[in-house]
Amino acid sequence: MSQTPYDVLIVGAGIVGLATAMALTERRPNLQVVVLDKEKSVAAHQTGNNSGVIHAGIYYKPGSLKAKMSVEGMNSMIAFCQAHDLPYELCGKVIVALTPQELPRLEELYRRGVANGVPGLRKIGAGEIREHEPHCAGIAGLWSPSTGIVDYRAVARTYAEIVTQAGGEMRLDTRVLGIAQRPDELVVQTNQGDLHTRYLINCAGLQSDLIARMTGDTHGLRIVPFRGEYYELTPESRHLVRGLIYPVPDPSFPFLGVHFTKKIGGSVEAGPNAVLAFAREGYRKRDFDLGHMLGLVTYPGMWRLALKYWKTGLGEMYRSWSKRAFTRALQKLVPEIQAENLKPGGAGIRAQAMDRQGNLVGDFSIITAARAIHVLNAPSPAATASIPIGQAIADKALTTFGL
Repeated sequence: MSQTPYDVLIVGAGIVGLATAMALTERRPNLQVVVLDKEKSVAAHQTGNNSGVIHAGIYYKPGSLKAKMSVEGMNSMIAFCQAHDLPYELCGKVIVALTPQELPRLEELYRRGVANGVPGLRKIGAGEIREHEPHCAGIAGLWSPSTGIVDYRAVARTYAEIVTQAGGEMRLDTRVLGIAQRPDELVVQTNQGDLHTRYLINCAGLQSDLIARMTGDTHGLRIVPFRGEYYELTPESRHLVRGLIYPVPDPSFPFLGVHFTKKIGGSVEAGPNAVLAFAREGYRKRDFDLGHMLGLVTYPGMWRLALKYWKTGLGEMYRSWSKRAFTRALQKLVPEIQAENLKPGGAGIRAQAMDRQGNLVGDFSIITAARAIHVLNAPSPAATASIPIGQAIADKALTTFGL
């Protein structure tokens, strides 16, 4: 029988994987825990390329994991930043309705936010919108004073430091190639050699369905990567945005729409859009992975998704290629914005799970198997909620695996 040096092997050094490792090492200091990632640094994908918002919990269906964990996560994230001297700011957010047709949807957002326990959330009129954001349009809105901003890369690095200080191990530049199941262990085959573990936790984000497939636990879900592209306001136009300005979400599309986000350090991002990426890590428009696309087009849910959202999706693609169209979308929120105020920013990839019926999974998805736990859907607000998500996964591991 081969020696098993690790009790738990976590695939993925994003913020959820690191939070899980942090929770495990805090609760069971004697456990042998290792975190693997194929990149040379932590937080290289979703964590390091998101908008950096500390979400307050307004959007999510009451009773869902997202709703339960977002408010708790906001409080935990603020406390963590204070304890570790990490910069953050509760700059507040306005969500603005631009037309009378959007008012019922704004009211529903308010109902959800109150049901979820969002601190200080209140309705505001056009005058108060401009008290918070003098250059913002809108006939009515919501004001969320507890929404903030943070640098999630810095948070993730701090999580990793805590894990290693507690005796956990980090193995970066280590790509999982396969997983073999033995009667009492898993053998994780990597480019750095085989690793033996009693149990595995899959927090691999964009690769999470592939890792699940290696263990035989697919659950019918597929990760669909959506690229979100940003512009950045030029320094001389940053005064047009004080904090966070969001539209009322379009119910015909499962994303929030383009918005303005102040960043730690003072810059302001505009975006993102949401376009289908042609590679799992397709951060550039020209990135294309034939194998990935063949897998998508042969997956029945993809065609159902395309039929459902083709019109909105074409609009998103048009904005991706047309700065003028992107500018027009932003001008609905801040009319003074001009194309010359925008310079190209970065891009992020959202790892969105989809089922075989073409439904985008709305809530966090954490699935338990024989010797593994798979986190198969953890998009926004997972960074905000990373501490309670990590604690929940650790609880599940300790009870399910008898650790």
